[in-house]
Amino acid sequence: MRARESGATDIEIHDAVLIAAAFCMFNRYVDGLGTWAPTDPDVYRQRAPITACDGYANSIQRILAEQP
Repeated sequence: MRARESGATDIEIHDAVLIAAAFCMFNRYVDGLGTWAPTDPDVYRQRAPITACDGYANSIQRILAEQP
């Protein structure tokens, strides 16, 4: 096993596997809900300063309030 040969402990390997499994589950869950994300990078560039200033939860309310 390459991880162990590189010096990873059993706990570190265990944690890495759990993290990978969680991401797999989250991605399948989000896909199953039919969610989408904007493909235009400018959307993220415009939202980044708002999110940095207000935090994620508060930025959603501000962005929604600015919608026409």
